[in-house]
Amino acid sequence: MATTNLNPANYLEAESSLKTDIFDYIRLRLADGIVDVELDKEHYELALKQAFIKYRQKAQNSVEESYCFLDLVKETQDYILPREITEVRQVFRRGIGSVTGTTASQFEPFASGYLNTYMLQSGRVGGLTNYELFSSYQKLAMTMFGGHIQYSFDRSTKKLTIVRKIPESGESVLLWIYCYKPDNVLLNDHMIYPWIQEYAYSFAKFTLGEAREKFSAIAGPQGGTTLNGASLKAEAKEELIKLETDLKEYVTGAQPLTWIQG
Repeated sequence: MATTNLNPANYLEAESSLKTDIFDYIRLRLADGIVDVELDKEHYELALKQAFIKYRQKAQNSVEESYCFLDLVKETQDYILPREITEVRQVFRRGIGSVTGTTASQFEPFASGYLNTYMLQSGRVGGLTNYELFSSYQKLAMTMFGGHIQYSFDRSTKKLTIVRKIPESGESVLLWIYCYKPDNVLLNDHMIYPWIQEYAYSFAKFTLGEAREKFSAIAGPQGGTTLNGASLKAEAKEELIKLETDLKEYVTGAQPLTWIQG
């Protein structure tokens, strides 16, 4: 069996190759080489960029659930997060809460459950009971003594505001976030790639139609030549509408809407 070296450099090369394939696909679909296609490299890159923008605006599976750590700084409540983050769902602390620094009680539930059940209480009654009681104690203590952090997140500015005075630097909190999938992830998805390819092609066709429509006819010795700018724009507009409809029908593998009660 052949093996492939999946180092980051090769992964980036794969992304570049996929983008080049899309540019070649657009050129050949527009019959470049048979007729003169008046598009530059920047136009192809713009078409692909607009495909990513439209997909992230309309498609549910353009984002992914993830986690990241944030180091709190003394007397600092506002933090600017990376632009790829679209939503902060919750902020977790490692301890049950502290207002004097980072000396809060640390509790790792899985390690403690393993320790109680299989080592300290092995063969005796009370292992899981002790674990459940301590977990309940931790939840109550966090509610009473500041284990939960209140916050607000601005999607436009990406500013996370911690509604709490930070007494000392050094505490690291865990952010439960939603963020955009990187371009290389979208391009390597076998259900998303064809949609992005077709949208980039239709957008480039519309751009080409815009250029040709400015000069609908070129004078010549035998009556001149009529350019097809208007027809290109009309075809591209229909294709773009259909592609947006495809997103509503979840053809790219997005998760359909479920029943909502209440």
